[in-house]
Amino acid sequence: MNNISTLRELKQSGYKSRSVKEELRENLIKLLQQKENGFEGIIGFEDTVMPDLQTAILSRHNILLLGLRGQAKTRIARLMVNLLDEYVPYIAGSELFDDPLEPISWFARNEIETKGDDTQIAWMHRSERYTEKLATPDVTVADLIGDVDPIKAATMKLTYSDERVIHFGLIPRAHRGIFVINELPDLQARIQVALFNILQEKDIQIRGFKLRLPLDIQFVFTANPEDYTNRGSIVTPLKDRIESQILTHYPRTVEISRQITQQEASLSREQKTSVEADDLVKDLVEQIAFEARNSEYIDKKSGVSARLTISAYENLISNAERRMLINREKNTFVRISDFLGVIPAITGKIELVYEGELEGPAKVANILVGKAIKTSLLKYFPEPEKAKKSKKPNPYAEIINWFSAGNNISIIDDLPGQEYKKLLSSVPGLKDLVKKQHPNLSENNQLLLMEFVLHGLAEFSQVNKGYLDNGYAFSDMFDSLFNMPKDDDLDFDDRY
Repeated sequence: MNNISTLRELKQSGYKSRSVKEELRENLIKLLQQKENGFEGIIGFEDTVMPDLQTAILSRHNILLLGLRGQAKTRIARLMVNLLDEYVPYIAGSELFDDPLEPISWFARNEIETKGDDTQIAWMHRSERYTEKLATPDVTVADLIGDVDPIKAATMKLTYSDERVIHFGLIPRAHRGIFVINELPDLQARIQVALFNILQEKDIQIRGFKLRLPLDIQFVFTANPEDYTNRGSIVTPLKDRIESQILTHYPRTVEISRQITQQEASLSREQKTSVEADDLVKDLVEQIAFEARNSEYIDKKSGVSARLTISAYENLISNAERRMLINREKNTFVRISDFLGVIPAITGKIELVYEGELEGPAKVANILVGKAIKTSLLKYFPEPEKAKKSKKPNPYAEIINWFSAGNNISIIDDLPGQEYKKLLSSVPGLKDLVKKQHPNLSENNQLLLMEFVLHGLAEFSQVNKGYLDNGYAFSDMFDSLFNMPKDDDLDFDDRY
C-alpha cells in the first residue's frame, strides 16, 4: 500500500484513519488471538506486568510504568512500537506528520486546500513513530511543547499570533506516535503542569497563544516510586490524568534472572566458543544480585538493577578470557577465582547506606560474592555446620584437618590450567568429596567444584580465606586469627 503517492489514490484504496491508541489496540487484539503478547524479550513479567499492560492498551490508556532501576521499563515502552502498523501515510512535508484524512496543522490544511486530491502523500515506518525524552531539571516547556520563533515571524512577515511562527517541540512532533518521558519525577513541577492540557483537553498554549491541536499520541511515562526518590515527585493532577499505573518488579527467581542475563549479555563469538561457563557460575552471578537486594549495606529504596548481573557476567567471561590469552591457551573455563573480575561491575551499581559506606564498596562487593557462594553451596554439598555437629563422619574433615596442620594454598587469578589442577589436587580429600557428591562430571566441572568447596568452607568459617591482589589464599582458620594483622586480609582499598 505504501506505493500510493497522492491523496486521490489514498482515498481510492479505501484507507481509513485510526487513532494511534486504536491502532495499538487492534493490533494487540490480533496478537492475543494468535497467543502472542507483542513484547518479545521481556522475561519474568508474563503473569504480572504483561496482563496489566495489555489491559491498559486495550483500554486506550496513557501509561505510567512505576518501578526501581533496571526493571525493563524503557525496554517495554520501546517494544510498544511493534504494535503499530508497519507504515502509515502522511502529507509530504508536514512537520507534524499529518494524517491526510484528518489534517491538524496549518501546512497540511493549506496543502489540501491548494492541491486537493493531488496532495502528495509520503509513508512513515513505525520505527519513526517513537519519541523518547529523558526528564532532567533543565527541560523547558519550549523543548516539549514549542515556542514562538521570532526569526520565522520576521522572515515570513507574520505576527506572533499566527500559527505559522510556532516552532513545535517534541510532543507535537510525536503526533500519531508513541511519546515516552523517562524518569518523570525529575521533570520540574511547572513543566509537568504544562502537560495537563495536552493529556486532557488536547490543546497547547505557547506564550499566551492558545492553539487547538487535537494531537494523537500514546503517552508512556516511567518513574521510580515517589517514596523512593529524593529528586522530585509526580504532581497529583498529572498522575490523575495518566489512566493506568503499572508496577514492575525484579526477577523473582534465579532461573528467570539467569534467562535475562544470558539474553542480554554481549559476548563475542570467540568468548562463547573458547570460554566454558558452568551453570554454577551463571547462578552465582544471579545470586549476587539477590543477596544485594537483601543486604543491610545497600539502599533497598534505590534498588539493584538487572544491569548488575549482565555486566558482572560479561566481566566474568572476560576475566577468564584474559587468563587464557596470557597463558596462550586455546580454551578455558570460568573459575570461582574469576569472580575477582566482577567486583568493578558491582561497585558502580549499588547505592550504599551509611553502614555500607563505612565498609567501602569493594568490601561490600566481596561480601556479596561470599554470601552468594554460601547460599549456593547448599545446593551442591552438605551444610558444613551441620556436618561438623553430626554423629556421622564429617565429609569435610580431611580437608579442614589438612589446613589445620599448617598447610595453605594460594589460587592466583592468572594461574595456568595445569598448575590450577595440580594445586587443587594437592588438598587431600577435596577431589574425593566432589566425586562422591557428583560422580559424573567433566574434569573442568570437577575442578570448578573443588575450588567452590574451598570458598564455601571459608564462608562457613571452617577455613580462612585471605584476599590477595590477584587471587585468594586459603589457610587454617584459627592460625590466621592469631597470626594475621587485624583486617590485613580485607585490605581492599589498596587494590581499588
